[in-house]
Amino acid sequence: MINLLFDQNLDNGLAILYSILVLVALGAIFAFLLCLFFQIFKVKEDLRVREVEKKLPGYNCGACGNPGCHDMAEKLVSGEIKDPSLCKPGKKETNFDPIVAYLAANPAPIYEEETKKEKEN
Repeated sequence: MINLLFDQNLDNGLAILYSILVLVALGAIFAFLLCLFFQIFKVKEDLRVREVEKKLPGYNCGACGNPGCHDMAEKLVSGEIKDPSLCKPGKKETNFDPIVAYLAANPAPIYEEETKKEKEN
């Protein structure tokens, strides 16, 4: 009788151990795949968009014809929109002139990886 109970406990213990090992292995595999896909499908974002968005008023009103200030900044940086004065709540001295000056000083895209490399050197 005792041997029968011991065998059942051993089987239950091994089943639990196998279950834990399978879950740990699956977690490790999915973590590896997630890291791999993150590197493969990484999206490079032009840092100039953030800077131009900071210089806009930030109302996200849509008066310029774009859904918000981020979209307006993307179009200004890409050159799709040439005139920042389409932004109705913005002011020439505080918003438009700094944007034009910034884009004139930084005509090429700036990516985060490039700035990290420059800081290291």
